[in-house]
Amino acid sequence: MKTQKLTTAQAIISYLHQQYTERDGLQHKFFAGCFGIFGHGNVGGIGQALHQMPEFRYYQSRNEQAMVHTATAYAKMKNRLSTMACTSSIGPGASNMITGAATATINRIPVLLMPGDIFASRRVDPALQQLEYPASQDFSVNDCFKPVSRYWDRINRPEQIIHALPAIMRVLTSQSETGAVTLALPQDVQAEVFDFPTAMFEKKIWYIPRPLPDAGLMQKAADMIAHAKAPMIIAGGGIIYSEASEILKSFVEQTGIPIAETFAGKGSLPYDHPLNLGAVGATGTEGANAFSRDADLIIGIGTRYSDFTTASKTAFQNENVKFININIAEFDAFKMAGLALTGDARETLKKLSEMLSGIQTPAEYQDRASKYNLSWDEKVASAYLPDSVREFASQAEVVGCVNEFSEARDVVFCAAGSLPGDLHKLWRTRDPKGFHLEYGYSCMGYEIAGGLGAKMACPDREIYVMVGDGSYLMMSSEIITSVQEGHKLTIILIDNNGYASIGGLSKSLGIEGFGTKYLYRREETGLIDGEVLPVDLASNAESLGAAVIRTKNIAELAEALKKAKSIDKTTVIYIQTVPERKMAGYGYAWWEVPISETSNSEDVQKAADSVKKNRKNQKYFL
Repeated sequence: MKTQKLTTAQAIISYLHQQYTERDGLQHKFFAGCFGIFGHGNVGGIGQALHQMPEFRYYQSRNEQAMVHTATAYAKMKNRLSTMACTSSIGPGASNMITGAATATINRIPVLLMPGDIFASRRVDPALQQLEYPASQDFSVNDCFKPVSRYWDRINRPEQIIHALPAIMRVLTSQSETGAVTLALPQDVQAEVFDFPTAMFEKKIWYIPRPLPDAGLMQKAADMIAHAKAPMIIAGGGIIYSEASEILKSFVEQTGIPIAETFAGKGSLPYDHPLNLGAVGATGTEGANAFSRDADLIIGIGTRYSDFTTASKTAFQNENVKFININIAEFDAFKMAGLALTGDARETLKKLSEMLSGIQTPAEYQDRASKYNLSWDEKVASAYLPDSVREFASQAEVVGCVNEFSEARDVVFCAAGSLPGDLHKLWRTRDPKGFHLEYGYSCMGYEIAGGLGAKMACPDREIYVMVGDGSYLMMSSEIITSVQEGHKLTIILIDNNGYASIGGLSKSLGIEGFGTKYLYRREETGLIDGEVLPVDLASNAESLGAAVIRTKNIAELAEALKKAKSIDKTTVIYIQTVPERKMAGYGYAWWEVPISETSNSEDVQKAADSVKKNRKNQKYFL
């Protein structure tokens, strides 16, 4: 057997460089490179290997959490067929990546994390930044990755990677099991040498299948659909990852079954398709929530049924409602006590289309959906209209201005705050990849870092990152990386002086927006209720290397968008808005947040009574 003498780190990078995926006859290089921040725990190992092998491209980041977000967004835009690796030092460098790992895993997105670790030899104990655990010597902060990783391993000897690397690739390329994969690398082992089999470093293709569910279950599903009086589709992110938008359109038009979209599934059909009811659930549209309420059959495709999608289990009020779940992941397919069609969304829809030939919902049912589609678009148009009376624009008006300026293939990008709810309802999506919301974890700080990943994945698309002041202050560091790498983002920075989303929730719970404003603390009261803090976010963005355009109203924002299009580097458009002005909730658009059952505040007591009332609409699905 031919061998090659390499360090563990050199062997890992050489192996990753040769990994490919193939689906539908098209090959994709699986790793587009490696993000890293170097410290004593990885600089002499993985750092040396990346320096020695420039063909496996290294990307410099500013924050370990941010680089995982960038890799995650890249993989999402690539429909999980490609991703990036991320390396950190031990201690804080490693633990900084944990939030990013959770974000990737919750969203079912592949990303490889390679945190440095303590000395496997234990010759140095404790090492700098080592967490000492009195009950065990075999423990480090990297063990904290276990609950947020789909696969976790620690390499204590060089030869262990011969079997470990194929194991991590199996999970990363699995459409059903994917998420963050953590390979903990003790710093001494990274630099140790071994005679590795040369065959390890030959090109390896991981074939991505499109499995069909069991034939008997397919027939049962077809019968359920054929006999349903009020069927409805909930379109999740699995449709987009499966590249099933075209077959979904054909299926919807053939059967006359309307759809509603989750955050991840928005864009499954164009917004103006007559049978697209729009956003579903707690942030849902009038039509989507009306149809959800009455449906006797829900066909969930590629959705994990989060509490926002189900309106905390109040969205489906028909006593006889049943569920059919098409999902590549068995775990998600069995939710809501549904008939589990475990398989690829595109191929399953194709097969169901053949089985349902001649089956269609009544014309009046489709007309009702079409009327909701049109009436909702009128509401959206109204929300987009600028109000000339107020000093500051509303968030909905900002969304409208960006939406109307952007082109069909452009991408709007967001994750946290009140923006996702407004975008879910209001953004007119025209392309399956045009709406990129990270709402599995709703992770503050994902926006700019993730926007960079999206631009790296799709350089021919304009990326419009919409971010509030709260998320911006949480993590804006990757503006620098976007400038360094020449990946232009257009960032719309919306400043409302606080955490507006939670501020609104706090008020609805009778807590008066406590702790959600960016204000001085007043000495005389001891409360944070003084003047607004003098933070200049626009100047901050300028200091990070971005071009900055300050705007005061929607007219200036529209001009700024035009100007930004001609600028060849990351551009931040700054605008202040009123703290809140959201579209009303429709139907069972409820989201359960616990509230104190006893309080000396009348408002809190009223809120608690409201929670109890809404809980009566929650259903068990057995």
